[in-house]
Amino acid sequence: MKFIALLFLSFLSLWADAHIFVYHRFNDSRHPSTNTTNEELRANFEFFKSNGYKVVPLHLLVETIKQKKEVPDNWVVLTIDDNYKSFYENGLPIFKEYGYPFSLFVFVEGTHKRYPDYTSWEDLKEIAKYGAIEFHSYGHKHLQKLSNEEIIKDFDKGMQLIQKHLEIKPRYFSYPYGEYTSRVKKLCEEYGFEAIINQNMGAVSEQSDVFDLDRTALVGKSDLNSVLKYDFLDATWEKPQEYPEDKIIHSISLKTKEKNAKHAKVYVSGYGWENFKLQDGLLEANLNKALKFPRSRIIINVDNKISSKLLIKDSYGTK
Repeated sequence: MKFIALLFLSFLSLWADAHIFVYHRFNDSRHPSTNTTNEELRANFEFFKSNGYKVVPLHLLVETIKQKKEVPDNWVVLTIDDNYKSFYENGLPIFKEYGYPFSLFVFVEGTHKRYPDYTSWEDLKEIAKYGAIEFHSYGHKHLQKLSNEEIIKDFDKGMQLIQKHLEIKPRYFSYPYGEYTSRVKKLCEEYGFEAIINQNMGAVSEQSDVFDLDRTALVGKSDLNSVLKYDFLDATWEKPQEYPEDKIIHSISLKTKEKNAKHAKVYVSGYGWENFKLQDGLLEANLNKALKFPRSRIIINVDNKISSKLLIKDSYGTK
């Protein structure tokens, strides 16, 4: 009995809200920055299995949030972006072996124009027997550089082709390159997707926005033990809201529900972590940091609960 109790407590120390993960390439050494070897994938799956995690389909997580039900701490959702051929040839057999559900977000042009590294329509038909087919855009463009009309044209073309060839209407969307702005997010919501997945490291709880679900990339020998300890931080970002015109983050301001917490850690791309005081759940901090990258990220960590803000310039403003 003592051993069982200790084992249960060890699981509790690992579990922290639900987590969505994204893979890209499988056993493809040509692209190490996005590749997961077969051995590494099996190691991930064995970690989930031996530590009490339950791999569930994305739709179950989304429906649970929409119904305002409690999201179990040990849920894990697995997604794949870009429908590379290497998933069909190397990744899918291992998913089938473990019986793990997944959602594949399809870059439609790669399939439709028969690019060498991408799955065919026939491959996708086979993949759809074991997991969900979702949408990753037609042309895999940087959406913040497209007008509203260009984005809608891209989406219409891609969705129509998937429905024509697979007789499936995708319900969920993930941003190409994980890039989005408030304008792009609003447009994607209005397009009719039931949920939108970003690529900001974090966790998911019943307080999460289904149109802005955090998702962590897994590449190579991922430190799952560390990533899975993060909880979702329920925070309202007041500033910055957008990429600053002068490329300087003068200050940050956000409200959290962590009324008893005294400190917050703040990360800015290119600068690392810095400690600030938290008062009654409110973070007000002067930074005056010049952004080093056109795509920058701010992460707030309060007692291992995190929230992220992606800052990227929108060619068409915020409307």
